[in-house]
Amino acid sequence: MKTNWEFNNSFDAIVFDCDGTLSQIEGIDQLAEMNGVGGKVKEMTANAMGEGGLTLEIYEERLNIVQPTTAQLLTLGEMYAEKVTPFASTVIQDLQELGKSVYIMSAGLLPSVLQLGEFLGVPRENVFAVDIMLDANSGAYKDFDRKSPLTTSVGKATILKKLSAQHKRIALIGDGMNDAASAHAVDCFIGFGGNFDRQIIREKSDFYISERTLLPVLPLCATPDEVEGISPVESDYKLALKCFDKGVTRQD
Repeated sequence: MKTNWEFNNSFDAIVFDCDGTLSQIEGIDQLAEMNGVGGKVKEMTANAMGEGGLTLEIYEERLNIVQPTTAQLLTLGEMYAEKVTPFASTVIQDLQELGKSVYIMSAGLLPSVLQLGEFLGVPRENVFAVDIMLDANSGAYKDFDRKSPLTTSVGKATILKKLSAQHKRIALIGDGMNDAASAHAVDCFIGFGGNFDRQIIREKSDFYISERTLLPVLPLCATPDEVEGISPVESDYKLALKCFDKGVTRQD
């Protein structure tokens, strides 16, 4: 199992972003479309995921505009699963088979992100997202967890630093500025541009995946020795190496 690079990095925890990474969609934009306010919200999301970065003010404004309901959050969770990025499930299962801890960390809304986590087999306690308050009777939007660090572009680093007490080496995979801004808190930041290609994320990542597949995460987070003799992980690993010539860039 050889490629142009020598893969000798092993991580015991792999943290995935949700929107635009594990799933091909941006959840808040989908909710906005459901309520006829897609144009304005999409513009705000693009800015937050690009150079502008996410702020509590932007987070609050988008939700005030969108006003998501309980039923819509359920629909969004189903959409996350329907639009899952190719090989996301395979990669997560393989990493878990290797004994690695897999997390989802997202600025998305917790009920929907939990649905995706369940679909992908990620334990509930390993899913971090922003909780939301909804009216128990009508399902109408009331508020969100304003104390959550995930509502800002530097919030993931706060949680990642806590996870570092449990794990020796952590890799983060994501597509937005809130991921890139937390790169200093992990041992490797893998930018994912398969769904949304952002030059600034490419520049800030250690490795950058440009194809619409998460399969290259396997050889970036596990060594050949780790997967040897473990079926079907070994076969998936070999398949992943074929993606590298055109699909992955190493940022030196």
